[in-house]
Amino acid sequence: MDLKGKVALITGGAGAIGRAYTDELLKNGAKVAICDLDVDQGEKLVEDFSLKYGQGKALFCQCDVTDYPQFEESFQKTVSAFGGLDIVINNAGIFNDRFWELEVDVNLNGVIRGTLLAQRLMRKERGGKGGGTVIITASTLGIMPSPCAPIHSATKHAIIGFTRSFGDPFHLNLTGVRVMAICPGPTKCDTNIDEIKKGLLYPDFEPLYHRTYDNVTYQPSQNVGRALIHILQKGANGSVWVVENQQPPHEVKFPSSY
Repeated sequence: MDLKGKVALITGGAGAIGRAYTDELLKNGAKVAICDLDVDQGEKLVEDFSLKYGQGKALFCQCDVTDYPQFEESFQKTVSAFGGLDIVINNAGIFNDRFWELEVDVNLNGVIRGTLLAQRLMRKERGGKGGGTVIITASTLGIMPSPCAPIHSATKHAIIGFTRSFGDPFHLNLTGVRVMAICPGPTKCDTNIDEIKKGLLYPDFEPLYHRTYDNVTYQPSQNVGRALIHILQKGANGSVWVVENQQPPHEVKFPSSY
């Protein structure tokens, strides 16, 4: 996939991984709509990227992925500004098992909303270009269990099932839109450790958190950004990719049956 001239929309675009995605896409000649709740950070990123890559390459859309009309408006604003849409990256996500209803609405329902909007707008019979791509930011916690974050892990497992189900050739033939998932391992992000601990379902889960993460090596978010480009260029519909330990991404192979 040649990214030059392509138009991408990224939810959670003002966060660390969203910024890395945007940087790599702009570097490869794409135009990017940065969609996020954080207006100040989002608008600042547009200014910074405009200085780095030139005016008119990035725009900001205030977007709450739990608000369908506002989410749809971000898509329409992107198409109006850039003349089309080729790539949608469902990247918005939160970690807070204590407020699990919101966590599910953002991490899972937001992905479903974004994917269905992308398929509707990018399908040829709906006026789109066809040949579009949806990338979903999942996590390695969607492939293995996480005792310290069971609800967060459940949302990521659901995302993997969603991706693989849309990976059936029937859906690609119907919509012309690839759906793939990228699963970052532990990654340096904006959330500090104290905030993460506050998101645990119960305070007495903290020993589980330390058991899992105290000796983990965190990769920079830029490694996830570079992995995105590889997946966009090489990934097949329904594929799931892991990127961790500052290594290139590798595709996860699932058994054909249980």
